[in-house]
Amino acid sequence: MPRKSSSLQRSAPLVAPERVRQLLDALYRDESRRIFATLVRLLGDFDLAEEALHDGFRAALEQWPMTGVPDQPRAWLVSAGRFKAIDAIRRRARFQAWDDATETVDAAVDTSPAWDAEAEVLEDDRLRLVFTCCNPALAPDAQVALTLRAVCGLATEDIASAFLVPAATIAQRIVRAKARIREAGIPYQVPSAVELPKRLDAVLRVIYLVFNEGYAASSGETLTRADLSAEAIRLGRLLLDLLPEPEAMGLLALMLLQESRRAARTSDSGDLVLLDAQDRGLWNRDLITEGSALVDRALASRRIGPYALQAAIAAVHAEAADPAATDWAQIVGLYDVLSRVEPSPVVALNRAVAVAMRDGPAAGLALIDGILARGELADYHLAHAARADLCRRLGRNAEARAAYERALALARQAPERKFLERRLAALPA
Repeated sequence: MPRKSSSLQRSAPLVAPERVRQLLDALYRDESRRIFATLVRLLGDFDLAEEALHDGFRAALEQWPMTGVPDQPRAWLVSAGRFKAIDAIRRRARFQAWDDATETVDAAVDTSPAWDAEAEVLEDDRLRLVFTCCNPALAPDAQVALTLRAVCGLATEDIASAFLVPAATIAQRIVRAKARIREAGIPYQVPSAVELPKRLDAVLRVIYLVFNEGYAASSGETLTRADLSAEAIRLGRLLLDLLPEPEAMGLLALMLLQESRRAARTSDSGDLVLLDAQDRGLWNRDLITEGSALVDRALASRRIGPYALQAAIAAVHAEAADPAATDWAQIVGLYDVLSRVEPSPVVALNRAVAVAMRDGPAAGLALIDGILARGELADYHLAHAARADLCRRLGRNAEARAAYERALALARQAPERKFLERRLAALPA
């Protein structure tokens, strides 16, 4: 428990309050979800852990200027938050039946594993939290929403924007998921070796959704959120260590290969740079080497899933010294296999773009028109942007203009909107 400050210490701070605030801001940004995950394990309740997290940071803001910054700030914050939560439970217990109060306090104090506030926790609590959030007892959409909120700290509004649903809908999913975890007594642990493969698909899907939100933010002024991508890659590495399955290899490979292009995806002014215009000298060769090796391992297993196939496509792009050297025939072939393994309108759209690069814009445009005619991806801005680009290349400027305008009406991300506006302005009158 944090030490109490004396009146003398209060009159002469050891650390400037503004310095403490800056340090805590950085800790909250970098460590809050890790602290939250540990508090969930210790307290056994999501809402209680969230309250404890903020109480711990408030206590630090009050006490660290007087006591100094502890050697292990994260351990201090976990300990402070936990004790604040136990005190709150005991205060509320005065208004509960005695048996209920005793049970609530015991759950927070006695049944959680012992945790030494002066030592690092060896287990990765966030990986445990991911598996808890992805328990099959929860609906798939609730698994995703709860993981993005609890593990990654995304605001409810950001999750809603990512999945094009009202914020109230996401909030209801999260509340129901938490209630289900409490009612069903879902354990906060990594599944056993027997259960693990069955739970893998949901975890892979959620980790990739987190990565995608970081790689191409659903809305806002910036194209990417490096913190989310880094977190997804970290979880992917941990998952691969835990379960070295081909699809875990494929997912990590895919994330590494896409992440390798981050520095080249925007200009110095923050504008979007498409793949064929990127400076490939800025690509991270270490990530490409690591990702390509994982692709080879996954494909060699002969148990090939959608993540390994997408990673193989990314590897073909990464191996090309320049856009003209890209093996589009191989990419189309990989999309053909992916379309059989996991068919979807987005896969069909990506395949159509690859066909346009292999066979010409008219061939790709016919495929995209077929997708849109079926009513698929009607509200997906990238489908209309792709159609606009192919029309532009074919000199069909009126159609290109209409498609760019439709894409612009649907796009929510500032760099993408600026890119579409530039393309639209560049069309002949």
